Amino acid sequence: MLSPLYRGTTALVCMSLAWPAAAQDYPGFLGTLILTGGKRDLSFGTALSRTVIDEEEIEDRQASTVAQLIDSAPGVTLVNGTTPQGSGINIRGFGANTTYGSDQKIAVLVDGAAVGSEELYRIGTQLFTDPMLYKQAEVLRGTIGSFAYGSGIVGGVVKLQTKDASDFTGGEPGFGGAQTFEFSSNGGGKVSSTTLAWQPTHGAEFLLNYTLRDQADLTDGDGKTIGNSAFRTPSGLAKAKFTFGQDDAHELTFSYSQTIADDKDVPYDQFATTGGSFGNVDRLTDTRQAVLDYRYNPASDLVDLRMNLSYADQKIEYAYIPGSSPLEGTPTFPFLVGTVNADQRYQTSKLTLSNRALFGSDMIGHDMLAGVEFIRKERKDNTAAGAPGGTDRRFALFLIDEITMGAVTVTPALRYETSKVESATTFGTFKNDALMGGLALAYDFGNGLSVFGSAAYTEGLPIIDDLGASAAAIDRMRRTEKSHTFELGAEYTGADVFSAGDSLSLRGNAYATQMWDITSYTAAGSTTTNLERVETRGFELEASYGHASGLYVDVAGHIGSGEEFAPGASGTVWRNAAADRLQLTLGQKWSDRLDLSWEMVHSADRRDAFGADLPTATVHNLRATWRPEQTSWLDGTEVRFGIENALDLDYVGHLSSPTRKAPGRTFKVSLTKAF
Repeated sequence: MLSPLYRGTTALVCMSLAWPAAAQDYPGFLGTLILTGGKRDLSFGTALSRTVIDEEEIEDRQASTVAQLIDSAPGVTLVNGTTPQGSGINIRGFGANTTYGSDQKIAVLVDGAAVGSEELYRIGTQLFTDPMLYKQAEVLRGTIGSFAYGSGIVGGVVKLQTKDASDFTGGEPGFGGAQTFEFSSNGGGKVSSTTLAWQPTHGAEFLLNYTLRDQADLTDGDGKTIGNSAFRTPSGLAKAKFTFGQDDAHELTFSYSQTIADDKDVPYDQFATTGGSFGNVDRLTDTRQAVLDYRYNPASDLVDLRMNLSYADQKIEYAYIPGSSPLEGTPTFPFLVGTVNADQRYQTSKLTLSNRALFGSDMIGHDMLAGVEFIRKERKDNTAAGAPGGTDRRFALFLIDEITMGAVTVTPALRYETSKVESATTFGTFKNDALMGGLALAYDFGNGLSVFGSAAYTEGLPIIDDLGASAAAIDRMRRTEKSHTFELGAEYTGADVFSAGDSLSLRGNAYATQMWDITSYTAAGSTTTNLERVETRGFELEASYGHASGLYVDVAGHIGSGEEFAPGASGTVWRNAAADRLQLTLGQKWSDRLDLSWEMVHSADRRDAFGADLPTATVHNLRATWRPEQTSWLDGTEVRFGIENALDLDYVGHLSSPTRKAPGRTFKVSLTKAF
């Protein structure tokens, strides 16, 4: 059995640099991905809390946004996620909140390109892309797996992996592809996704995808229209991969993806927490990512060299519609003019170089990954809109060494990062640096049971968004936010547990996080006094049971709490804390032909965007996948049916505006034909 600890942290770097290769060549490097009898395979043999949503589950969930797809992971909260532009992801209480689509405490990567970390006011553009472009979505929770990705990551990392041509050609020369049509009753949603793949030789492959998603306004469980929930988003993906040299030691991959939305006469406030005070705008949102990845992997344990060069560009252009704000003509409104008529643009360029080396003796083995990273972020200046412009240049070194000594695995990890933030106007230049790291320990009992624990410390370096002329802004630029996280857990996987041919896999872990020297959050009722500290804690559970008859049960759950502390005050409920949640799936498979399932999602300890308590909510979803008997003209055909919110529950999502309810009952059907 593979050593049980921290393979996740090391492989995070590898997969971000050569995303398909890492998954194929090192299946145990992130821990072992256990193939369960249920819908979701579970990750084992790692101290990293990791949830993987593969292509089968992506298609099964029929999600209209990436945020809707990954909120099924324990500890993940979807904030106002009915539209791509409004989607925000919160992990363990950090990330999207009711004011910004991100708070820099989580990282989002598309094929290794860093995207979605902007603090744009009232705009949740953290995951503005289409689920149809991806074959895998991965959620890494907590700090212990973050050192390959940046500083200040408290909630976790979201990694998206685009499709490859070989997924459609089977890795053999020739043509392939697929066409998917999807329809949803709520909002009259329509989707068309076309993929063309060509593999002229074993060493070359090319892929093109075009997806158009169109949806009118949704209705809630009470039959009322959910405002600003309509969207039309064309998306595209182009990808090429070349393998060459002796023993195919060289691999070069290029990918480019883009999603656009051109919205007319829509509220500026996508979170719907200001009662329309900002008025309406015409908004063009354009996000694109380009990645060039190179890997050199000769027949040597000491050399596995990777280079990943990426560019991410997010552009949002606004045109305010006069007369659409109830505040227009009041003394307050001139303050808002610059905000609602602003243009926003973020550009991030990143180069990461790393090498993985295997060495040691019969007693002690090392699996060491060392790397260097260069990052340049540029933000267009719009100080009038509260979006100061400037440049953020960063340099980082990281080292992760998985040391195996029999049944014991010890994994230290270090990251050193420097930053230089330079204002585009007169706010000055600020330099900071930080050394951060963690240590993970594990013991494998050799009978399917292992235990693990970790401690991790990180610092969040100031960002362009923190620039300003005030004393508070200058203080923000000279300080780093600090946090530590402790985790302890156990996992088990076995076969023939209750009856012949069955399988059981389960994993549970407890975590506790504390953050201090805070610059991101102010005390309630204040615009200048920062919180003194934030404390969160929780327990996460993932399990899957499969019976030889095809019956399966999947479980994903989270229970936790959090407090925030203003200076000199006692603790109050942490405003962004995750809700308690239990997700139970019961299903039956008949070979690969038919899969029927019922999913129950129960949430408690919920609050709206203003901190008011919400009642518990239990949502039921039904899904079916049918693959007809493979005759000549039905070969490669799949039909999927879904009923989301089957009982038409009228409810408000956790951390969402009470005026922006969750969608009511929705029927979905999709047809896919591979060729």
